[in-house]
Amino acid sequence: MKQGGAVTILPGRLAALTLLSLALLCAALARQGGANRQAKNELPRTLYRINFDLDFDARTYTGRERVRWVNLDDRPASVVYFHLYPNLRAEDERAGAQADAAAPEEPRLLVTAVRAGEGGQLLPFTADDADAVTLRVQLREAVAPGTAAEIELAFKGTVPEIDPDETSLTAHVVQQVGAAMRDTREIRRARDTNFVSRGVMMLAGFHPVLAAREGDDWQRKVEPSVGETFFTDVADYEVEVETAEGVNLFASCGQGPEPGPGHKPQFAFAGEDLRGFALVAGRTLRAEEREAGGVRVRSVYTPEHEKVGRRVLNVAADAARTFAARFGPLPLKSVTVTEAPLVAGFGSAEFSGLAVIAGAFYVDFDSPAMRALPELVREQRASVEDNLEFAAAQGVARQWWGGAVGSDPAREPVLHEALSQFSALLYVQDVRGAESAQQVQDDQLRGVYQVYRTFGGEDVTADRPAREYRNSFQYAAVVAGKGALMFVELRRLLGEERFFKALRGYYEANRLEVAETEDLRAAFAAVAELPQRRALTRTFNRWLSERHGDEDIAPPNPQLLAALGFTPEQQQAARDRNAFSRLGRFFWRQMTRIR
Repeated sequence: MKQGGAVTILPGRLAALTLLSLALLCAALARQGGANRQAKNELPRTLYRINFDLDFDARTYTGRERVRWVNLDDRPASVVYFHLYPNLRAEDERAGAQADAAAPEEPRLLVTAVRAGEGGQLLPFTADDADAVTLRVQLREAVAPGTAAEIELAFKGTVPEIDPDETSLTAHVVQQVGAAMRDTREIRRARDTNFVSRGVMMLAGFHPVLAAREGDDWQRKVEPSVGETFFTDVADYEVEVETAEGVNLFASCGQGPEPGPGHKPQFAFAGEDLRGFALVAGRTLRAEEREAGGVRVRSVYTPEHEKVGRRVLNVAADAARTFAARFGPLPLKSVTVTEAPLVAGFGSAEFSGLAVIAGAFYVDFDSPAMRALPELVREQRASVEDNLEFAAAQGVARQWWGGAVGSDPAREPVLHEALSQFSALLYVQDVRGAESAQQVQDDQLRGVYQVYRTFGGEDVTADRPAREYRNSFQYAAVVAGKGALMFVELRRLLGEERFFKALRGYYEANRLEVAETEDLRAAFAAVAELPQRRALTRTFNRWLSERHGDEDIAPPNPQLLAALGFTPEQQQAARDRNAFSRLGRFFWRQMTRIR
């Protein structure tokens, strides 16, 4: 996190003076950020060396990782914390919380031994919480500032098999209708990103991961919510995987160097400046790739989705070119967009170098299989195809916002979500033109908010922690929608040149760092003219910290309810799955959004 405390935005003339100070300081801060990166580059780099055997058919894995941890604090440290993300549980998943024998299987990660470096002394370790999500490792000796320690961990894990019915397009649509109409509470589960289904395995955060540093301390607590939970600092990765013959693997980074004599893993990966390592595996997965925007862009798909997978590759390549030109080059060497059978309600997931989209949305409307889908879904061809394009562009954008520029997804989800959504909108404008961008803005951002409010969702502030949002529909309407529309307003306020100068400045000053909202405010204050600065403060406050969504985006629409066949008094009766067939096309367009 940035040091030195937050900047307070004050009303009236004092606010203008504060913003003027920010403008004068911003260039110095950018230079300081560059100097800090240069100083860090002179230190040893945090490095994961992971070797593991993946038993694809048994859904288990065992491995070892050697972690070179660098103490960037100004004090010695004798304790290191790791997160075991597959063990994260919501209240209703914990042992004893329910007696339902049909409760879904969950993944599990177990650390069996910890040593001081390869073959070194055993180190004591303990679980820091009841679910063993956080692991506390006691070092033999304190690690001085600016020096490194090597820790070796042996681990093993299991992943659940997800029922294919949970991953179908119909299941996704029904879940989204339920979230909109019933205001159901949703929590992202560990099984959402560690599972096998339809012959595809996904592993994300499957190994012990160093906890992120928060100022001069560790960020030890991981809290389940509707938003993302995975959060770590930048590190380098060298990963070797042994698995069954015929299983293909695609990961957060590209192929590593050839292994030495006598050691022949089937897959070797290597990457720098990653915020984690994730992979997908499957016997039928295939890939196509090309150079774009200074990185290698890859699309991974199953054979039946070849046509759609190639279209996703075109979108991802155009998006990478757009973002590199608009914001600056990406530090990564490769970006992969892949399909995977994500469970209903979980339309996409993004990791460093790897963007995952639910395979349910890889729909070839010209294929014979389309006849098996409900007519209401088949009628939404244009909507589904546009949504997939937007999701692919947004997944690539996440490599800039949340990847290269880190942010805390639990505390300030609006930072990466809003910037990624706005960037996807920018892709549409640059590739397909202003008219298409306006249509997407109305559908993807304003439309979601209007349906959310029309069906009783409350307008809430966009700068709250992820745990305070009830479900994916509220999260999409407020965090992604309202947050992205703030950037549309900032662009109008500042004009093209100053607006993009601010975003490029924010990107450069915070690349490979963890940014906060005040860093974003400072970047925009630095480029604003004096008369604009007060309006700039009001815009940030209005869209993030206040509740003006009905005025600025769209109010609840009783005509929409009437068009769907509901009066306000009948709305409760509509919370019945039998009423789904009465819902109109506008509503169904929103229900096929990829959230």
